[in-house]
Amino acid sequence: MFDPFKDFEEAGYLQNRFKEKNLEIVREIEHTMFRAGLDDALSYLSNKQQITYSDFKAVHKILFHEFYPWAGKDRNEVVPNLAISKANTQFCHPVDIERAVAEGLKIAHDKIQMRKRSGEVMGYFAYGHPFLDGNGRTMLIIHSELCYRAGFCIDWQQTAKNDYLSALSKEITSPGKNHLDSYLSTFIVPQRDRLAWGGSIGDIKGLDGSQAQDSVEGEYSNQEVLAKYKEFELNRNK
Repeated sequence: MFDPFKDFEEAGYLQNRFKEKNLEIVREIEHTMFRAGLDDALSYLSNKQQITYSDFKAVHKILFHEFYPWAGKDRNEVVPNLAISKANTQFCHPVDIERAVAEGLKIAHDKIQMRKRSGEVMGYFAYGHPFLDGNGRTMLIIHSELCYRAGFCIDWQQTAKNDYLSALSKEITSPGKNHLDSYLSTFIVPQRDRLAWGGSIGDIKGLDGSQAQDSVEGEYSNQEVLAKYKEFELNRNK
């Protein structure tokens, strides 16, 4: 059980406003709120001249504030000393979240590079893993907006969840080696009007969050946890 606050029995999953503990119900509520807030999130992004890290937090808050009181706050604000991983993939240190996302945005703001390296961009976002939950949905919306600004779209409905997650995991572990670029290149399609996104994004398989949960490795003050993180970082940068 992913319980970074260590209060699951009293406060439910991730201190949600309803104190809900049943994960199936949690996922249903999350997805309902995602669909309900999708148009507002897309409208918010369409009015931003340039997307920054603060917009990640703003979109997350739009989508999930009615369920999570910490919506819009990243791991560095909420659990700054916890090492978080998923399926043996480490995410960056909380103090480096904004930097990781900024690396992706730097590529994305160049339209030519975005088309060539859209998978690498997503990899940086995923490595940043800003939030305790709702990262995939938040990243997908922002990534779709960035693709749109670069003159193309990715047909996410045609992707295979397991294949995508496998390529994403490889991208996080070994960035910039075309793992996710190669996978996503098959699904690049002409630019689509923003008005058509709501239904297509909302219906993508796997957005109900039914996948491997995050895990708390421990606190970075623990030397074993810190050593494991440093080893992952070292291998990642080879």
